[in-house]
Amino acid sequence: MEDPKAALVFYLTRGREALIWKTENLSEYDVRRPLVPTGTNLLGLLKHVTGVVAGYFGECFGRPFPEPLPWMAEDAEPNADMWATEDESRDHIVALYHRAWDHAEATIAALPLDATGEVPWWPADRNRPTLHRVLIHMIAETERHTGQADIVRELVDGAAGARAEFSNLPDRDTAWWTAYHARLEQAARAASG
Repeated sequence: MEDPKAALVFYLTRGREALIWKTENLSEYDVRRPLVPTGTNLLGLLKHVTGVVAGYFGECFGRPFPEPLPWMAEDAEPNADMWATEDESRDHIVALYHRAWDHAEATIAALPLDATGEVPWWPADRNRPTLHRVLIHMIAETERHTGQADIVRELVDGAAGARAEFSNLPDRDTAWWTAYHARLEQAARAASG
């Protein structure tokens, strides 16, 4: 029988590796630039997930992440975790993300799936989840933000898919994708009357 914790960690790791990939091989401008009205950007997504990981696998299980995350403070400006200031380098945020995950992995390894934590920002009737539930929550959270990063990265330079070595998209040339896009646009227009 497969180890349930190992299965959860596998999917969590897959999502976090994809999120890192979305930030690679881009200029400082491209990794930071907002491409939608809400300002979503690649480095901001990574910074946000860093704080979420540090919180859920740190403080929630009595194992606080040892580094300060000023953008997570109560007095931080709204959305401070969703963008990188000019003083926060990509290398710094990526390295911090790795350290937060190392800390998370230590928490996951140290605790059984039925260990109970406390998530103070969740409603009182469900703020004492098990590690198992937090792992599921973090898989969903990481994949959600990786999906956002997938769209933003495609807008930046056309790179799309699950991983650099395996896109999980049909292997077609530019002409095929252009025709496909046009066909979808035509279908959307026809459906809208």
